[in-house]
Amino acid sequence: MIYALLCWEFFKIGLFAVGGGLVTVPFLFDLAEKYGWFSLAELADMIAVAQSTPGPVGINMATYVGFKVAGLGGAIAATLSEVLPSMVVVYIIAQALVKWQNNPRLDRILAGIRPAVLSLILFAGWDIAKETITDYKSLAVLLGLLAAMRLFKKSPIWFIAVSAVIGLILEM
Repeated sequence: MIYALLCWEFFKIGLFAVGGGLVTVPFLFDLAEKYGWFSLAELADMIAVAQSTPGPVGINMATYVGFKVAGLGGAIAATLSEVLPSMVVVYIIAQALVKWQNNPRLDRILAGIRPAVLSLILFAGWDIAKETITDYKSLAVLLGLLAAMRLFKKSPIWFIAVSAVIGLILEM
């Protein structure tokens, strides 16, 4: 039963998480509240780990949740279920691409989806900030990294590594 539930929930996430892995975060908030599979603090940790490991963030998080809930079988079920909708959609789009590639209606549809994706990411960021910015040290690290990211055009990996070192030094 748990495998079917994981498959269903992550299939829905995969179907509606348009725009990248961080868009899955609001859906994961819902899973945390609905099933109690993980806490919000664990979700914040999950996002940090998913961001710093190779592979797509949303898939990494699906794998983590599936493993936490039902072991290796759960990890496989959640991961495949999250990927399946994208595979189907990409196949359909590839079949229709030549016919619709210059269609103004499609351009307008995509232009309407972009703000929705941004709002989902901002919503997730706000909730994660409330959970992780717990004192002046964490706020200072956030502001310092935002300034550094703006000033230095480095790979995100560099900032993740620097953040890990800062966390160790400041005993966060």
